[in-house]
Amino acid sequence: MSNYNSYEFRTFDLALSSALVTEGFLVIGIEKSSAGKATFLFETTPALKTAVDNYWSDKLKVNPKAYFDAMKHLKTRIYSGV
Repeated sequence: MSNYNSYEFRTFDLALSSALVTEGFLVIGIEKSSAGKATFLFETTPALKTAVDNYWSDKLKVNPKAYFDAMKHLKTRIYSGV
């Protein structure tokens, strides 16, 4: 699931979030539900919307090592509560 509002973009998708971090977008928060599911929050900007659209249309190309590092970092944040 992912959605926009005027201030933030929210998604449960770890792969999308990792790609966005790889592209230089900052995670402004991570919310965890009682079921343990994490929601990643990003600031809504036109560039972010373009990156998300490019991700879903297979046009976003990222460095594989940077992507892997971003995913590891996000998982660490989820499980450490940071």
